[in-house]
Amino acid sequence: MVVTRFAPSPTGYLHIGGLRTALFSYLWAKKNGGKFVLRIEDTDKARNSEEATQAILKAFDWLGLEHDGEITYQSQRDEIYAKYIKQLLDEGKAYKCYMSKEELTELRETQMANKERTMYDGRYRDFHGTPPEGVEPVIRIKAPKTGEIIVKDGVKGDVSFQAEDILDDFVIARADGAPTYNFVVAIDDHLMGINEVIRGDDHLSNTPKQIVVYEALGFDIPAFYHVPMIHNSAGKKLSKRDGATDVMAYKEMGYTPAALLNFLVRLGWSHGDQEIFSMDEMIHLFNPEDINKSASIYNTEKLDWLNAHYIKNTSNDTLAQLLTEYGLVLTSHDKREILLDTLKERAKTLQELVLLVNEVLTTPHTYDEKAVKKAFKGNAIEVLNKFGAKLSSADELHLPVDYHKVMESVVEEMEIGFGKIGQPLRVALLGKLSGPGLDEVMSVIGKEETMLRIANAMTALS
Repeated sequence: MVVTRFAPSPTGYLHIGGLRTALFSYLWAKKNGGKFVLRIEDTDKARNSEEATQAILKAFDWLGLEHDGEITYQSQRDEIYAKYIKQLLDEGKAYKCYMSKEELTELRETQMANKERTMYDGRYRDFHGTPPEGVEPVIRIKAPKTGEIIVKDGVKGDVSFQAEDILDDFVIARADGAPTYNFVVAIDDHLMGINEVIRGDDHLSNTPKQIVVYEALGFDIPAFYHVPMIHNSAGKKLSKRDGATDVMAYKEMGYTPAALLNFLVRLGWSHGDQEIFSMDEMIHLFNPEDINKSASIYNTEKLDWLNAHYIKNTSNDTLAQLLTEYGLVLTSHDKREILLDTLKERAKTLQELVLLVNEVLTTPHTYDEKAVKKAFKGNAIEVLNKFGAKLSSADELHLPVDYHKVMESVVEEMEIGFGKIGQPLRVALLGKLSGPGLDEVMSVIGKEETMLRIANAMTALS
């Protein structure tokens, strides 16, 4: 059974790259009928934040990425890590290093002066003498000094590391007993049954050290897939300006979970030329071996296009519920269907949809100067007067077509083009020349509000 995991450190927000890794891991587990588990790597007590942990869980809930089983917190597993540290010490695969900070600093300065790679020189590897006083030892693992460590990677192929170039006897427990990252990751992955690890390729350099831990403890080594980073359009690391922000900020900006997940799955993975994927399709088609070997490029325009697609294809009932989270309540509006059918074709985000709805529902008190100059000329006031009079005497005005017939009658009687009525009427109703169809606008706001806006405009602009 395939078991994958997502293991964030709660030292900040869940960013877009981390979410993509989580999505890939989720899809691969679900495709294989396996498990996707969540582990919070909170051993760094100085930097951990409970707020960050809750933000991660909130993001998963919003996106519908359900993990299997209970969440594992590394901070609650100190006894487990201590057990394995003792095991390695007892088996002679790890040792206590009494090197002081001053000695370590002196060694590094000497190595730098000699233009050598800075690394621990193994002076306590086979130490059997009397421990120096006043030094609390760290625990170091006995890493191989020669040979190569091969990471079998499903994305990059076999990646070879020369032991003497990358490994020294790295610390697995600090002087205060706190275990280190590469040590606890290997233990947790084994104990949690993780057999497929999908993560960013910034972790590739950690993998040889984790393999050393796996082998020292006799654990099976999982399959690895190291995913290339997401870059901006200039090929550089993502900044907040480019999109490397809190995942929940995407909700605040008005993106839908479906659009964001669809966008992320295409950052580094593809299935032919297909762009739109349902969650079921993602699960059915995804394979980490198809992940691109090169970095993917973040494209805001693509995200906006996808989001517009999902908004357009979301039912009005669902849209109305989503919009309540942005302060817009339409659930009982009698013309909700007409309003949303008209405007969801024009919106890239839910926030933009809110603005468009409010532009229709809110009586304008100011008018765009350029629009007024273009629309209110010639007999514009006369045309609006004529249209207002016909509205006043008209009955059964409910649907857009009802209002359109009134406009047609004015056009015919005055022998004018539709633009002669459409432009001044649009400015009167919306305060500008852009916007949805006038028939739909009038149907939504109703006869009385339409007449009020026309009267206001003629008073203000005549």
